[in-house]
Amino acid sequence: MRPELSDYEHISAGKVREIYEIDAEHLLMVVTDRISAYDFVLDTDIPDKGRVLTAMSAHFFEQIDFPNHLAGPLDDERIPEEVLGRAMVCKKLDMVPFECVARGYLTGSGLKEYEATGAVCGVKLPEGLVEASKLDEPIFTPATKAEVGDHDENVGFDVVVKDLGEDLAERLRTATLEIYSQAAKMAEEKGLILADTKFEFGLDKAGNLVLADEVLTPDSSRYWPADGYEEGKVQPSFDKQFVRNWLTGPKSGWDKNDGSQPPELPGSVVEATRARYVEAYERISGKRFADWIGSCV
Repeated sequence: MRPELSDYEHISAGKVREIYEIDAEHLLMVVTDRISAYDFVLDTDIPDKGRVLTAMSAHFFEQIDFPNHLAGPLDDERIPEEVLGRAMVCKKLDMVPFECVARGYLTGSGLKEYEATGAVCGVKLPEGLVEASKLDEPIFTPATKAEVGDHDENVGFDVVVKDLGEDLAERLRTATLEIYSQAAKMAEEKGLILADTKFEFGLDKAGNLVLADEVLTPDSSRYWPADGYEEGKVQPSFDKQFVRNWLTGPKSGWDKNDGSQPPELPGSVVEATRARYVEAYERISGKRFADWIGSCV
């Protein structure tokens, strides 16, 4: 559900975020409680999810040594009270038309591509890797940005070079892997493995690369508990895999390949998903979610 904010013009909507214009230089990014899976936005919201994602992004924007799009505090007077805790005042940027993905472990779409080709996004990998294998070095695996309802498509680095030029493509790859390295060390200190993550970048008026959108949240990243890690097995995670598993399980009655809208989630799945998001934030940040600004459900 879109927040109705009379002070600002609504200019765009994504699967989870609503964007409003504050002025010529600034945007208000509001994170809703919507959740998506298999490129569908579900009809069921996850209470407080938007606040968790905002809290986690704010934590990492503060911790990561890289310029970011924040243009004010999280209690900025320009943020309407009804979206406090789930909104950020951001700089307007010229957004890069690729998702910048870093993978330190092999899973998900990367594993499927490796099994078919022996490579991920054109990066050749050693033989014999399996589910959850740790890679010798993290790799940069960009993807196109899809419209709501469409699929993101993994592409090779050469596609980024062709579209953006070699200089910007190299800057994106370097920044993505450097930020992933910083974040992976932070996660390790908290007993977590950051298997992979995706970043979005924009350019400011001076041509500087700026980290934007969300960063290192359960929606954009795979976090695994380090103490239970075992190569060759699907790892428990702090992302929305719990929702995906229910949707593709026998109880949902839904076929992800027939094009139909997924069913509503039962209360038990909603509660468990909210709990996973909150746990991820509290483990990573060392802070209590109950202390985060805004209204808690």
